[in-house]
Amino acid sequence: MADLVNAEHVNKSFSGVMALQDVQFNLRPGEVHALLGENGAGKSTLMKIISGVYTKDSGDIYINGKKLLHDLTPQSAQAMGIGIIHQELNLCPHLTVAENVFLNREFSSAVVLNEKKQNEETKNYLKALDLDIDSSTPVRKLPVSKQQMVEICKTLSMNANIIIMDEPTSALSEKEIEELFKLIAMLKSEGKGIIYISHRLEELSRIVDRVTILRDGKYIKTLNFAETNLPEIISYMVGRALTEKFPHVEVERGKKVLEVRNLSSPHGVGVKNVSFDLYQGELLAFAGLMGAGRTETVRAVSGADKTSGGEILIDGKPVKIHAPSNAISLGLFCAPEDRKRDGLCVKMTLTENITLPSLDIFSRLGIISRKLEGKKAEAMVTSLKIRTPSIDQYVRNLSGGNQQKVVVGKWLMRDAKIVIFDEPTRGIDVASKIEIYNIMNELKRNGIGVMFVSSELPEILGMADRILVMCNGKITAELKAGDTNQEEILKYATQY
Repeated sequence: MADLVNAEHVNKSFSGVMALQDVQFNLRPGEVHALLGENGAGKSTLMKIISGVYTKDSGDIYINGKKLLHDLTPQSAQAMGIGIIHQELNLCPHLTVAENVFLNREFSSAVVLNEKKQNEETKNYLKALDLDIDSSTPVRKLPVSKQQMVEICKTLSMNANIIIMDEPTSALSEKEIEELFKLIAMLKSEGKGIIYISHRLEELSRIVDRVTILRDGKYIKTLNFAETNLPEIISYMVGRALTEKFPHVEVERGKKVLEVRNLSSPHGVGVKNVSFDLYQGELLAFAGLMGAGRTETVRAVSGADKTSGGEILIDGKPVKIHAPSNAISLGLFCAPEDRKRDGLCVKMTLTENITLPSLDIFSRLGIISRKLEGKKAEAMVTSLKIRTPSIDQYVRNLSGGNQQKVVVGKWLMRDAKIVIFDEPTRGIDVASKIEIYNIMNELKRNGIGVMFVSSELPEILGMADRILVMCNGKITAELKAGDTNQEEILKYATQY
């Protein structure tokens, strides 16, 4: 039986920078083939060529055994049975779930939209994923995890035989991941091929048949998953052995830098009478399930969300934080969960993004010193190991991991007392994760209080000093990372 996809000697460059160089890849019917590599390795670029988003510079693409004589477009790729679930959500927030699922494929007769049938069909796909979502709900009202599932439903509705999943679980809860994996097993049994991109390597053993590894835009190796292991895969990805997954450092805890007392959200939604302390040189983690109130807590502390009650003290003094600008002036910075929506200006350059919150440092009498701005940006790129051809590169062209480093770099420009990371390693590769962890460690060494929210329990146990567990908007436990385990955390996270 012919391969569903076969890519041979594919090359692609952007502004003279090689993104793919002589890359090969193939996908068989009824298999899950993982495409792995660090951020910037070329994975998403190759998938965008196969799905018609990008055109290749050279090389050959075969679909169902037939060589393509012309480059694909998104429309022609869809017509050939190729569907892609993008890492960054590709939805219209003002439209309903059903309208997004069948966008450009509406159920209509002449000029009349059959909204009833469209909603019914959408409900069938939502039911297949065991999702309790109203098909008539505007997408903007759904949390990120539910929006990700809508993206998956959208691709399923196209009846694709070749399904590309780019970081599909990065925003999903464990229950939603289980439903997705059941769906993947069903698609495999129907002979469909799935190209699976993920930085959560621990989940590969549950679904993957083969892996292909790219590094720096080049093909490295294809392996049968049953005949390899994660250390070997990681060594091929990064070109070296990584000896320490979580480089935790012990730092002597300093004075109390932050106190939060009885913090609550309006109408009791999100945060309910939350109290905690943070110390200099400490890494404090927030654990819990999706919707537990972790993100809502850090957003409330940093002024991104309104509060209905409670008190915040910095260095023992009561402060009023009604907006992020108040927090910034007090030395409290937050790298948000949704980096593209809340953390970056994607149509601006790397330099402009990194220096945006600190223009007062680079300006005099309202005039910005571009020379000083560029010098500081270059230093930050070097310090954070941001992969970019230039500091003038537009942020939208950077990989997810490098975008995350830009978000972090913005706040390292200023003198910080407290730094908050919300899902800092979501959607980034294993080597970039370690670089983010080392940034956290450096902040600790400098006497800064660090807080972070994570959905990955091994990450929390490996990096945190203390853990606050949340459930239904309340803190249900305070644990010392070295004295607990995943089972105990989940007990308090579910309140069983």
